[in-house]
Amino acid sequence: MMKNKIPYIFAGLAIVVITFSILFSRLLLKISVFPKEDSIILNIPTGSSYNNVLDTLNANLIIKNKKAFNWLVKKKKYPDLIKSGKYVVNKPMSINELIDMLRAGNQAPIRVTFNNIRSMEQLAGRFAKQLEIDSTDFMMFFSDISNYSKNGFTKENIISIFIPNTYEFYWNTDAKGIYTRMLTEYNKFWNSDRMEKAEKLGLSRTDVSIIASIIDDEVLKKEEKPVIAGVYLNRLKRGMLLQACPTIKFAMNDFTITRVLYKHLEFESPYNTYKYKGLPPGPIGCASIEGIDATLNAEDHDYLFFAAKADFSGFHNFSKTLSQHNRYAAEYQRELDRRRIFR
Repeated sequence: MMKNKIPYIFAGLAIVVITFSILFSRLLLKISVFPKEDSIILNIPTGSSYNNVLDTLNANLIIKNKKAFNWLVKKKKYPDLIKSGKYVVNKPMSINELIDMLRAGNQAPIRVTFNNIRSMEQLAGRFAKQLEIDSTDFMMFFSDISNYSKNGFTKENIISIFIPNTYEFYWNTDAKGIYTRMLTEYNKFWNSDRMEKAEKLGLSRTDVSIIASIIDDEVLKKEEKPVIAGVYLNRLKRGMLLQACPTIKFAMNDFTITRVLYKHLEFESPYNTYKYKGLPPGPIGCASIEGIDATLNAEDHDYLFFAAKADFSGFHNFSKTLSQHNRYAAEYQRELDRRRIFR
């Protein structure tokens, strides 16, 4: 009789196991993870241990069934597969969804915007403010020329790959990742149309960025940028000194100067375009798209000089001769004196 009952016992056990499995699976898929606020950001730094992750989860989420959570964590081997990042939880979810998100590294991208940047140090600060990367790590990477020399860049011109705009990065992107991404964007930006225009002007991409960075600092009025680009190109063609005041401020690392004096023009630096012909070694900041396109579409004219208008409107007087330029420059200098601007 016992032998006849054995199949029924095994069948009963199988039903129990299957029933339990179904119920447990439903539990794992049931909404049981709730953010403590409307939208929670889970920051998991690089090198975090599983206990670090648990602390972060417990501080920000309500997980209804801890036993089911712990079981699935082990089942999916998450402690061995921790991925750093910035994860967003803005709605209730299941235990399975939470672990899959963390295990797969499905983090939310961060929009990083930069403009009006004068140096790599400023860029380092901007990225460190929004991403996990430390500004020191950023600077260490870009101080090592071997990281980018194969792509034709130097310490002086590497800043040219950072074209001001808004870009999406993952929070845990390191310096190499930032460089790779910006290089891709840089090559995309320099499309065939822009390259063709640069070649017609006899300029490299870096040359264009250098001129554009000077124009960005020199010019307030958008409509004047192509005109002043034409002045600089004319001076370069004739082998004249560029004599761009912004390069003096950059060389001296003093952007508080409002009036460039003769003593400033003696400052020794390859960026001093009052002493050395041609373009400086690199851009004096992140050249804007507007500045780059103004350079590529420079006006064709015969002007060799320009001076700020004495009405302080932000516009300039343009001249073809030095004598005419000196008259305009004298007017501006007198107005600076009148307004007691001596530095």
